[in-house]
Amino acid sequence: MNKKSYYITTPIYYPSGKPHMGHAYSSIIADVIARFKRLDGYNVYFLTGTDEHGLKIQREAEKNKKDTQQFCDELSSKFRDLTKVLNLSNNDFIRTTEKRHYKSVEDLWNKLVNSGDIYLDKYKGWYSVSDEAYYESNEVEEKNGSKVSILSGSKVEWVEEESFFFKLSAWSEKLLQHYNANPDFILPISRNNEVKKFVEKGLKDLSISRTSFSWGIPVPKNQKHIIYVWLDALTNYLSALNYPDTSSKLYKEYWPADLHVIGKDILRFHAIYWPAFLMAAKLPLPKRIFGHGWILSDDKKMSKSIGNILDPLDIIKNYGIDQLRYYLIKEVSLGNDGNVSLENLKNCINNDLANNYGNLCQRVFAFLKKNCGNKIPKSDSLSNKDKALTNKLKNDITKLSELINHQNLNIYIKKVIEYSFDSNKYFNDSEPWALKKSNPKQMNAVMYSIVEQIKNISILLLPIIPNSANSVLDIINVNKDLRVISEINKNDGLTHDKELGEIKILFKKVD
Repeated sequence: MNKKSYYITTPIYYPSGKPHMGHAYSSIIADVIARFKRLDGYNVYFLTGTDEHGLKIQREAEKNKKDTQQFCDELSSKFRDLTKVLNLSNNDFIRTTEKRHYKSVEDLWNKLVNSGDIYLDKYKGWYSVSDEAYYESNEVEEKNGSKVSILSGSKVEWVEEESFFFKLSAWSEKLLQHYNANPDFILPISRNNEVKKFVEKGLKDLSISRTSFSWGIPVPKNQKHIIYVWLDALTNYLSALNYPDTSSKLYKEYWPADLHVIGKDILRFHAIYWPAFLMAAKLPLPKRIFGHGWILSDDKKMSKSIGNILDPLDIIKNYGIDQLRYYLIKEVSLGNDGNVSLENLKNCINNDLANNYGNLCQRVFAFLKKNCGNKIPKSDSLSNKDKALTNKLKNDITKLSELINHQNLNIYIKKVIEYSFDSNKYFNDSEPWALKKSNPKQMNAVMYSIVEQIKNISILLLPIIPNSANSVLDIINVNKDLRVISEINKNDGLTHDKELGEIKILFKKVD
């Protein structure tokens, strides 16, 4: 039977500085979903990468007295390295300075020209180099003697130059029709409402080229114009699938994208501009755009000036990658802003990972080593209590899949860790140490049931803490091919004639 396909993307990151917690958060969200979908039997294509064009990059390179391409190469490599540090399972890493991307952008531009959606005029208005975004006068305010975007707080400057425009205004009604016909196109619902209100006010045509700098993709047949960085950047989702070769295996299998994971600050570009470009080019639209919230530090947006930046690389070095992944997914309600702190991180590691899941595995494996010849006992006489332990999880599999499919990741992880809590209670209440003397047969049933539950919990934790969950599955000798969702409902997927692997402390408590 052919597997279903699933295409998921992160935003491509603007590498004008070093990776921060926001980059880590978007990437981890997408990776958790990608890993779960693979476990659930899907052919997954997971894309991330870097957006390397625009005036901001050009100015940063000049400031650093570096060739712009060399500057991009150095910064992009840091983000490529981040995929390894975060333990991402991405299939591809796209760069907008690659030839394959130029080819895609030029083709999309030509389609928009041929459809009559591009015209030449003059742009006058506010532009933020930092955001690479245009703002209306009512979206700009004066602060400390400078004009800034109300939305982002970034400085804006007045721009007047010849520009090609995209007829965005012509697509307002069709966009609204699409939003209404597909209520899950933009999630969470608060973002959906925000976008609809913005479009309902009426859209203005969008400037999609610049002449005041040179770092970018030239407009076909008009080399003095550079294609607007967002039209360029958004096309990356197609470039990675060999577009414009729509007969290629990648394009046919994976487009349209199932899910674009983005931060809420770039929602307008993805939920308005991107679908409008695709409609005009007569290309299928992505199935969903999910705009997550910001990661806050002590209730404030992370900022160098405030000095509240939490560096993901420092946290990983001091606490571990699985620990950071678990904490961000569990403690932040996906879609809302999430407040993180080192104190909360420590509490999460100690309470959920060390005292709960880690302690469960440690106690059970140590008992097996001491009392069961370091092997998992067989049992054909499970009590209702034994069956209830594992059946609760098995009966919830469909619900758990739905939580992932609707990006309710923190509810998913809370459910899974509840099974671990219940398992600890079951182990305590069953008292296998007492049963060893009074009823060895029942002891075997208890130990069989608890190990099966550990196996199932570990499979469900694989998308979130892959290193640790795989270590547990290695200890109990679960074949790598059987570490999938479909194996959870199968009876006796355990190995009984092989000794357990070496037992290690999974999560050290932190002070």
